[in-house]
Amino acid sequence: MRIDMHSHYYGGGLVETLRARKSHPRLRTRTDGVTVMSAMNGEFPFTDAYHDPQVCLAEMRKQGLTHRLLTFPGALGADLLPATEIAPVISAFNDHLAQLGIDSDGALIGLAGVPLDDLDIACAELRRVRRDLGLPGIILPSNYFNSLAEADTLRPLLAAANEYGCHIMLHPGLKVGQNPPPRPADLTQYRLSAVELQSSASQVALTMIMSDLLDSYPAVSFQIVNLGGTLPFIFERLESIARHRNPDVPFPTQRLRRLWYDCASLGPRALEAAVKLLGADRIMLGSDYPIFTDDPYTHAVVPAALTAEEKEQVTWKTANALLSHLSELRAQKCTPG
Repeated sequence: MRIDMHSHYYGGGLVETLRARKSHPRLRTRTDGVTVMSAMNGEFPFTDAYHDPQVCLAEMRKQGLTHRLLTFPGALGADLLPATEIAPVISAFNDHLAQLGIDSDGALIGLAGVPLDDLDIACAELRRVRRDLGLPGIILPSNYFNSLAEADTLRPLLAAANEYGCHIMLHPGLKVGQNPPPRPADLTQYRLSAVELQSSASQVALTMIMSDLLDSYPAVSFQIVNLGGTLPFIFERLESIARHRNPDVPFPTQRLRRLWYDCASLGPRALEAAVKLLGADRIMLGSDYPIFTDDPYTHAVVPAALTAEEKEQVTWKTANALLSHLSELRAQKCTPG
């Protein structure tokens, strides 16, 4: 098996909803006839790969991928819109994801969205996603985890996630009511989509391991994207800071192994460093499809200086064990009596 645990999907009714909007996030057709997605960081061409599951499946077969996690497009910001507007749309999208899993014989695995403007509605939808639809979990904007205080605002949702067991991908994205940060003066794509994004992933992981969230919600698995950002390269500095400034409180590097990670849009050198720090049993294949179209197996895993066992672990074993555990948790909670 080859399981891609990081991709995005804009189908399931989102196309129609976004076409009807007049402000971002929205779809529009330019004067040259090209359909583009207007998002917080600009516009990009919107091809069939973003919303047609058959295109996705064909690409998977071409690359040898057997399973792919399709997520609600969290970075788009649709889940931040007023709940009265977006909650029915997200609910229909989640139904569609569940049906895609059935229609594809399990090859497509859906990670749901929730309407974050109203946490009561979000909690109810999360319970429905796990209890009734059987999807493994949800995607959340990572800006809610940039600090301990911000993470506390989502405790009702995390408590609901803990009820049936739940996987949560913490993906770059804004909070409700939050404006996009100022755009860099130059090199925008590189500064935002690489340097800033990797830094933000590290901030999220830091919040998770320095808080009580992992202990308070033990049935929830948290996925940090892009190999935890810069952590594989700065953890020794974090340890040095603790050793010199807080000698009685060592930096809890070992707690990083209580999170899960994907290698989306990264390559073999980054994967090697992450495996040394985090262990192959915490790392999963990831593509960030359709934003990136590289085959994650041949691009990142094959050239990496890892053992055959480590490569197999990253390619499918870590994800398979995690998804199986989530299924078992749900079965236990949903069994009468």
